[in-house]
Amino acid sequence: MSSAINPPAPSRAARGVRPGAVTAVVCLALAAVVAAMSSLNVALPEIARATHATQTQLAWVIDAYSLVFASLLLPAGAIGDRYGRRRALIAGLAIFGAGSAVAMTAQSAAELIGLRAVLGLGAALVMPATLSTITGTFAREQRTRAVSTWAAVAGGAAVLGLLASGIVLEVWSWPAVFGLNVVLAVAAIAGTLRFVPESAEPGAARLDLSGAVLAVIGLVALVYSIIEAPDQGWTSARTLAGLAAGVAVLAGFVAWERRRRHPMLDPRVFARRGLAAGSLTVFVQFFGLFGFIFIVLQYLQLIRGDSGLVSALAMLPMAAAMQPAARLAPALAARFGARAISAVGLALIAAALVVLAQLNTTSGYWFLAVGLIPLGAGLGLAMPPATSGITAALPAAQQGVGSALNDLSRETGGAVGIAVLASILSAAYASHLHLTGLSAAQAAQARSSVAVAARLGGTAAAQARTAFADGMHLALFIAAGIVALAAIAVVVLLRGPDRARAETPAPVTSSATVQSDEPQARFAA
Repeated sequence: MSSAINPPAPSRAARGVRPGAVTAVVCLALAAVVAAMSSLNVALPEIARATHATQTQLAWVIDAYSLVFASLLLPAGAIGDRYGRRRALIAGLAIFGAGSAVAMTAQSAAELIGLRAVLGLGAALVMPATLSTITGTFAREQRTRAVSTWAAVAGGAAVLGLLASGIVLEVWSWPAVFGLNVVLAVAAIAGTLRFVPESAEPGAARLDLSGAVLAVIGLVALVYSIIEAPDQGWTSARTLAGLAAGVAVLAGFVAWERRRRHPMLDPRVFARRGLAAGSLTVFVQFFGLFGFIFIVLQYLQLIRGDSGLVSALAMLPMAAAMQPAARLAPALAARFGARAISAVGLALIAAALVVLAQLNTTSGYWFLAVGLIPLGAGLGLAMPPATSGITAALPAAQQGVGSALNDLSRETGGAVGIAVLASILSAAYASHLHLTGLSAAQAAQARSSVAVAARLGGTAAAQARTAFADGMHLALFIAAGIVALAAIAVVVLLRGPDRARAETPAPVTSSATVQSDEPQARFAA
C-alpha cells in the first residue's frame, strides 16, 4: 500500500485533474462518514421513544458504526490501494448511501444496529480512499494545501453533523437524519464520477486477511462484552468469558503480526515511546469525547427538555475553544515541549469532565458551558502534538504507519469510550431507579431507558431523571480518572530520550498517508 511520505508523481491521466474540484469531492465524502459518527446522537431520545430501545441498544446504535468502521479501516484501505481508490470510494459511498436509505424505514432498534454496521463498512472504504486520492494524484505543491483542508474537515465534521441533525430534527423526525446521509452520498458519488481520477498500486503487498479477521473478532468480542455487561452482569460468566476471549484474540493478533513479512499492523512500532504516547493520547481523547457526547446529548434532551437543535447548539462552546487551542498548540509545543502541552491538554480534559460530572436535573446552561470550554481547549491542545508524535516517531518511508495508527486510535477510542461509559451509565441508572406504584411490566420498561420512563410521566419520570443524572455523574467521574491517568502515563513515557532502535519494523498496510513538506517536531520534552 501507499506508505511513503513522498508518493509517486501523478500519472499522465491524473495531470489534467482539477485539484480544487477533487479536494471538494473527497472532503464531501469524508464529511459524510465523519459526521455520521456523531450526528445520530442528537436523535437518540426520539429513536428510544419510537423503537422502545433500551440504554444498551442505544449504545449499540451508535457503536455498531464506529466498531465496524475502526475494525475494517486498515483492510479497506489496502483494498483501495491495490484495486483502485476511486473504485473503493464509489463502492463505499454506495454502501453508505444504500444502508442509510434502508435505515429510514427501520422499525426496531435491532434493525438500526444492523444497518449502522453496514454504514460502518461503507465508511471504512471511504475514509482512507479520500486521503490517498489526494496524496496519490496531486503534485507536491498542491498536496500540502489539500491535506490541510482534509484535516480541517476531519476535525470539524463531527460538530457540523450534530448541528445538521439538529436542524433536520426541527423539521422532520429521526429517519431524516439518515436521509441527509443519502443526499451527501449521492452528491459525493456524482462528484467522484465527474472529477476524481483513478489511482492504484497493483504491486502493493497482499492484504493480510488473517490479521484483519483476528483484529475484527477481537475488537467485536471485547466491545460487545462491555456494552452487554449491564444486562448480563459485570461478573457474569458470559461477560467475563467475552472479555477474556476478546483479549486472547487480540493477543493472538499481536503474535500473528509479529511473524508476518508484510503485517497489517506491526506491534513492534509501539517500542517507540513517542508513538506509544501519541497513540495513547489520541485514544483517550476520543474515549472521553465520544462517550461524553453520547451521554450529554441525552441529558440535554431528556433531562433538560431541550430540542435536538438546541442541544446541538449547546455544544458550540466546545468547538469555539477547540479551534484556537489547536492553532496555538504547535507553537506552544515548540516552546515548552510536546510532552508538557499534551499532558496539560489531557489534564484540562480531565478537569472539564469533573466539572461536567456535577450536572444535575436543575443545572443551568452556564454550568454546562463552564465545563465545555476547558474540554474543547484540552482537546485542541492535546490533539496536534499527539498526532505529530505518532508520525515523528517513524522515518519518512514509514509515514503510512503513523497515519493508520492515528485513525485507528481515534476510531477505536471513540467506540470503546461509548461502550464503557454507556455501560456504566446504564448499570448505575438501573440500580439507582427506585420505582413505586407501577406494575412489574411498567417498572421493567422504565429501567430499560430513561426515554421510556419519561413517557410514563408522574413520579416515574422524575425518578428516572434523577437516576440518569446519578449514572452520568459516575460515568464522567470514571472518564475523568482514566484521562488523568493517561496524562501521567504520557509524562512517564516521554521522560528522557527515546532509545528505541533506529531500525523501524515492517510497514503497516495502510493508505492513510499524510503528505508533509515540513520537518516534523519530535514528540518529547
